[in-house]
Amino acid sequence: MDAQDLLVAGVAVALLVALVQHVSRNWRLWRSVGCLPGPPALPIVGTAWLFVVTKREGLLALLRKITKSHGAVFRMWYGNLPEVHIIKAENIEKVLSSCDLITKSVHYTFLRPWLGEGLLTSAGNKWQRRRKMLTPAFHFKILDNFVGVFAEKSKVLLEKLRKNADGPEFDIYPSIALCSLDIICETAMGTCVNAQEDAGSEYVSATCSVTELTMKRMLNPWLYPDFIFRMTPSGRQYYKCLDTVHQFSKQVITERRKQRQRSALDVHALSQDDTGVKNRVAFLDLLLDMSMNGENLDDADIQEEVDTFMFEGHDTTAAAMSWAVFLLGHHPDVQQKAFEELNEIFQGSDRLPTFQDLQNMKYLEMVIKETLRLYPSVPFIGRINSKESESGQKFALLEEKTVLSSLLRNYVIESVERRENIKVTAELILRPMNGIKVKLRTR
Repeated sequence: MDAQDLLVAGVAVALLVALVQHVSRNWRLWRSVGCLPGPPALPIVGTAWLFVVTKREGLLALLRKITKSHGAVFRMWYGNLPEVHIIKAENIEKVLSSCDLITKSVHYTFLRPWLGEGLLTSAGNKWQRRRKMLTPAFHFKILDNFVGVFAEKSKVLLEKLRKNADGPEFDIYPSIALCSLDIICETAMGTCVNAQEDAGSEYVSATCSVTELTMKRMLNPWLYPDFIFRMTPSGRQYYKCLDTVHQFSKQVITERRKQRQRSALDVHALSQDDTGVKNRVAFLDLLLDMSMNGENLDDADIQEEVDTFMFEGHDTTAAAMSWAVFLLGHHPDVQQKAFEELNEIFQGSDRLPTFQDLQNMKYLEMVIKETLRLYPSVPFIGRINSKESESGQKFALLEEKTVLSSLLRNYVIESVERRENIKVTAELILRPMNGIKVKLRTR
């Protein structure tokens, strides 16, 4: 046997040993998951073929069908990667309340080119450290500082909707989404993008494209390898849009640092100007303040969290508010009760809401929570189970209360589509495929 034959034999043995080791490590897992009910799996691709042949608007219906056939706990296979789907709240609570099960599923890796290893995608010690560091950023005193932004952008929304009042049906979703984007840009980065005035801005369109293309990649396994994805039209568009998004946030961080150095802004003091009004502090200011006071945060770390906050605070709240409008338009009795609560708070005044006003909107809060139960903004949450197991937020709620209360104080909402007829696309965010069509009647 010559040297070449020995090399080939050695490689073959090494591959065989690696295969045996892989199988032995995963056999117990595969056997355990294989005992669970689920749709038929094909060799190599597993059950991933189901998502390849299903249209975007049919994804949620597919999962409902699988749940109906196989129960509230079922298994899926992505190649040889098993997934256990848990539907009931009492079961998923065991996962989401665990301090150990914080490693995100493999699908979150497709968010990393965009969000890096921020709070959404990180795990382990980094996640624990960042979570502990960022929690004070959502103290009620900080949130109180954001209420003015919520109210101002809601006022712009009302002005934009005035042309639709007492007229034919229209899609309200884009208007709410642009309002939400205005809010998150100013609260997260301290930058006004005027999305409601300039919906065609490069940053706005790039953000929307990145979101859509990320989900497209998740649903098409042949796009998983990065070198293949980069060669496709979708991949080229994705990285072009991503560069636009990142350049924008990098520029904002750089400019904000320079501005802070010039003005010596003390974030913790929330200092007041000559009129007695508090200086407006953005989430970015809080991160920069931390980096200057001993926390190990460089510009790349800050960008990760700003980009994460931009993503989590834009589409999710826009979807929640739009679904709430849709449901309120279907339930006039609920809408009337919410309006009566607002009338008690504002006594017919057209003043902007305060932090305390928002705290007093108990019934509207129940409306929002019931909306999230029926139409959760994020329809899928994935975690890697690293051991055997048994089978935010306040910011978004205040924003949603502000925008929805502004709408209800000024308009009666009427939904024009039946719930069973509306097409829902379950992607990164649970969206109405063709928008939310409503009629507005001036109060």
